[in-house]
Amino acid sequence: MEMPDSQHTDELATLLALSEQHSFAAAARVLERHPSVLSKRIQALERRLGVRLVERTTRRLSLTREGLQLVEKVRQAANWIRDAEREAAQGATEVRGRLRLALPATMGRRWISPMVAGFALAYPEVVLEVEYSERIVDVVGERFDAAIRIGNLPDSGLVATRLCDQYRILCASAAYLARCPAPASPADLARHNCLGYTGLLSFPEWTLVQADRQGAAPTRQSLRVTGSMRSNDNEALLHAALQGVGIVAGSDWHLLPAVQSGALVRVLPEWTLGEAGGIYLVRPSGQYQTAALAAFRQWISERFAAVPWRRHAGAS
Repeated sequence: MEMPDSQHTDELATLLALSEQHSFAAAARVLERHPSVLSKRIQALERRLGVRLVERTTRRLSLTREGLQLVEKVRQAANWIRDAEREAAQGATEVRGRLRLALPATMGRRWISPMVAGFALAYPEVVLEVEYSERIVDVVGERFDAAIRIGNLPDSGLVATRLCDQYRILCASAAYLARCPAPASPADLARHNCLGYTGLLSFPEWTLVQADRQGAAPTRQSLRVTGSMRSNDNEALLHAALQGVGIVAGSDWHLLPAVQSGALVRVLPEWTLGEAGGIYLVRPSGQYQTAALAAFRQWISERFAAVPWRRHAGAS
């Protein structure tokens, strides 16, 4: 899009001032410029457009028909610009406008979509565009206002708000554990049917971490696990674990509901798969955020503060 040249803008501002003040001297006082500067601007504008816009006599100044038509159009454009600026400024104080969000698919559908629906009811003047996907979107390049990310964030220019912590746990069904006694240590996993998530960066290696309650460095044990099923979809592995196929490792937000219902049992409950991570709301910049984005950040932070998937479990 071609933007107006600043010199051309000055020329049009001079024409508007002349139409209102009817003399170069009076227009010069309004624009705080010397009359000769304004005269040169009008000459440059007429030369650029190839038409006479101002009639000058020793007694008075008046606009030609072409000059009057141009002034009318420029006034309309100036009003449109003022309206656009006013609307943009209102977006910083009024919860309205458009909000484009990128949410993780599995977690988004299970936990975040009810929060988003509640926000839509509370703020009906906000138009929500929500994309659910497991891919890591380019928040800036794809023009998202905000995204929710899970895990450890890499260094970036994004501004992050930590919503809560999250960690991976190990679970199996009672039916599986009846056939294969629960492991007593991470090394015992080598003899178990471990369901492999191929999206794990270390796949097929699992690193188990046990936090030291005395504040010392955590204990880590790594091993290569094997099993009869692997998938890039955590939901598929969860269903397999529920059917008694094997031991599944997954985020607490994904597996704890099944533990709470009794469908799954924690395996090696003192251990987690990898270090604890976080769930974050990320956005392009902390400056000049709209009121709609600020309201959504507050809304989602309050709902994650209770960590809904642990609410009835007493888990930490």
